[in-house]
Amino acid sequence: MAVEPSELLTFWFSEPVCSHWFSSTPELDQEIGDRYASLWGLASDGHLDHWMTSAEGCLALVILLDQFPLNMFRGQPESFQTEAQARSVAGFAIKRGFDALLEPAQRAFLYMPFMHSESLEDQDRSVALYEQEGLENNLTFARHHREIVRQFGRFPHRNAILGRPSNSEELQYLVSEGAFTG
Repeated sequence: MAVEPSELLTFWFSEPVCSHWFSSTPELDQEIGDRYASLWGLASDGHLDHWMTSAEGCLALVILLDQFPLNMFRGQPESFQTEAQARSVAGFAIKRGFDALLEPAQRAFLYMPFMHSESLEDQDRSVALYEQEGLENNLTFARHHREIVRQFGRFPHRNAILGRPSNSEELQYLVSEGAFTG
């Protein structure tokens, strides 16, 4: 499968797809799986690490490892399987200054693995990153994610998916009107 980072980014940032970034459809989930599942497998095995030589390559790899699994494996444990790899790529890109070469919408996705982490340290980093000019819309969500992790030490909505027992406080939160469900 010969897919270049630019092709993946063109797909992800195209109008039909970007309008469903945070409200996907079963059809889009299926399309992402059909188009990119085998590429995700290569990335998860480290076979696309050579993409990390550019800002565009790092961004494509982060989207492939962090965003696409949420679509391809919705409601399954595999949806979180490559989050740590995505954070590693994002951290590398930031250290190299690649994030400064990206447009705000692109940077927002480069930083998202920190928002998806169940580590409070990563959550603090996420909020700090989203405090940059042009990322204000994401800052609200970053702060919200951090508060959930601060309160529970994890995302309670993942418990059922990951086979983790929920405590009574988490169960109460999950049935509340303000519950974040992913």
